[in-house]
Parts: sequence; C-alpha cells; structure tokens
Amino acid sequence: MSSPITSRLYRSRSCAAQALPPAAPRTFALGALSLALLSGALLWMGTTAHASEPAQATASVQVPVVTLGSQAVGSALSLDGSLQAVRQSTLSAQASGRIAELRVKAGDRVKAGQVLAVVDDRATQAGVAQAQAGFAQADAQLANARAHYERTRELREKGFMAQAALDTAQAQLRAATAGVAAARAGQTQSSLAQGFTRLTAPYDGWVLQTHAEAGTLAMPGSPLVTVYAPQPIRVVVHVPASQQALAQQAQRIEVQLPGPEGRWVEPAQRTSLPATDTVTQTVEWRLDLSEVDGADQVPGRNVRVRFVGAAVANARERLLVPASALLRRGEMTAVYLATAEGHPSAFVLRSVRLGADHGEAGVEVLSGVRAGDRVALDPVRAGLSGAQVAQ
Repeated sequence: MSSPITSRLYRSRSCAAQALPPAAPRTFALGALSLALLSGALLWMGTTAHASEPAQATASVQVPVVTLGSQAVGSALSLDGSLQAVRQSTLSAQASGRIAELRVKAGDRVKAGQVLAVVDDRATQAGVAQAQAGFAQADAQLANARAHYERTRELREKGFMAQAALDTAQAQLRAATAGVAAARAGQTQSSLAQGFTRLTAPYDGWVLQTHAEAGTLAMPGSPLVTVYAPQPIRVVVHVPASQQALAQQAQRIEVQLPGPEGRWVEPAQRTSLPATDTVTQTVEWRLDLSEVDGADQVPGRNVRVRFVGAAVANARERLLVPASALLRRGEMTAVYLATAEGHPSAFVLRSVRLGADHGEAGVEVLSGVRAGDRVALDPVRAGLSGAQVAQ
C-alpha cells in the first residue's frame, strides 16, 4: 500500500510527462551524413574529370609516319677511330744523371721553353768551368804568341833576327790561334751539355704523362715527359686492307664527335698512308679536324667514322629507315609501326636488326620490317597512349 507522499510524487511526474512536447525526429544527423556523402561524390567526380584531362590531351597526339621502300645506295663502311693530337712529343733525357727536379705532373699546362725537369748538373757545371778556364788560358797564349811574333818581325826587319826565328814565332802564333778556337768549341760543347740537363717544353700545350719521378736515374734516351698541343687535332682510323678500295671511293667521310649530341662533321683534310701494317693488315687514315670541330676535344677518345656513298657503280637496292625513327633502349633497337584500321592501338613496337649507316639516306634494316610498312618518325610520341597517325 503506497503512502500519500508517494502517490503525490507519481501524479506530479505523470503530469510533467504529459506536459512535454513530443520528441522531434533526428533529421539533423541524417542531413549531415547526406551532405558528407554528397561532398565526397562531387569530389570524386571532380578528380575523375581532372584525371581524364591528360588522356584527352594524349588522344590528340598526331604522329607523322613514313612509308618504307627500297633505295639504290652504294656500299657504306663504318669503323671505330680515335682522336690524336697532331703535335705530341715524348721528351727524353739527353744527359745521364739523377733527376733532381720534376716540375710538372700530368694535366699541367705548359708554355714553350718552360723547364719541365732538371737532371743533376754538377758534373756539367764543372765541365763548363773547366772549358771557361781552358778558353782563358788559350786566349792568354794567343796574346803572348802574337806579341812575340810582332817583336820577332820587327827585329828581323832590322837584321837582328834570323828568318828561322821569325818562322818559329809565326808558327807559334798560328798554334795559339787554333788553341783559342778549340777552347771556344769546348766551351760551346760544355754549355750544350749543361743545357741537356734542362728538359724544356717545345711548344704551348698540356702534359699528358710523366714517365719518371724525382730521384730516379735518367739515361740518354729514357723518356721523362709526354706533352701535346690541343690544336690541331685529328682522327686516326685503321681501315682493313680488304676495304681500302671502298674507302678510297667514298664520296664523303664523316666523323661522329664524342658528346651527348653525337654531332657528325666532315674532316678538313684526309690522308691515307701508302703502306699496310704487316701485323694487322690495315691502312691508317688520318682525318684532320677543323679548329672549330676540334675545340675542347682531347686525345684518346673513341669516335665513329663512316665512309658514305662509296662504290656507286655497285649500288644495290636496300631497305632504309630514317635515323629519327629508331628507338634505342639498352641493347634493343626498335621502331613503331602504324597498324591497320580497326586495331585497338594505332602503333605497335617492332624490334629490328640494323645494317650499315648511310648517313642522310638512312640506316639499312636487315630484319624486322619490310617495304610498304609505315613507321613513326617520332617514336617517343608514338609510344604515348592514344597516339594517332597524322593525316
């Protein structure tokens, strides 16, 4: 049985609950979720639209093509050569002795007449001093002999001396004169020997290599320093004797200079030695570069030499492809072929095997393509997604 106080509390709570308005539906939470989903959808649609822009731009790439065909070209010859300084000298010692000073090292720039190395010259210095003393002695004897001859000649004219005495005085004068000449030659020889202890640069250039160090014993003829002049410079290529006639008939000779551009230039002058090496059975060709083409080139670097347009009388049909159409990736060489209509891709990659390089005419293709195929002239753009054949 409830107490009166409890009954009153219960009735008051019931009346308060009846006085409250009904609960509002949770439309705010659902509205926030809907707004988030809508924002995400719009963001995804915008991202998709932006992502599709490069594809649309790529689809508009137009790549020009060329139809391959056989051409009548002469035989071509491509060989490896090397750069060589026209003026290059290996300087050797001309006097024996210990190397006292080595004043240069590989890579140093030198001027004509600059002292590069000094050989111990104490012995030559003593020889110079001895030659100077001998010349002074011979000169004094000449002066005495000349004075004696003059006195004897005067006395002979007065009748106080015999003719024999005058003849003896004259012979002594001639001997003294010869002695002075010999002493002067000895002095010159000693000066030359002193100069042999100084190794000097014959021209302006660079030190390519040193063959000895300070303190080692130098003998006459032993190499000490190699120097070279940066200009002029030439390309040396050894042509097989069996291909010598082909090289001589070439209409044009081109040299590919080392560097990122791989520029092809024509030599200013070419010379073929009139002899064949008995061991290698090759003929040496010297191709002098112009001052502009030879600038900043150093000896020893490898270059590519091609003899273009040789033996036109023996020309034959060859399948050529432009050099710009070739795609080189490591050991692979390929081209992009234009496909027929209806193919899902406008270009397909095709590996090829190349032959001789015929310069501006193109590069001979031995396998991989055939006459009538259409090849993209820009393989980089042809590899893009959506690339099309230019109309």
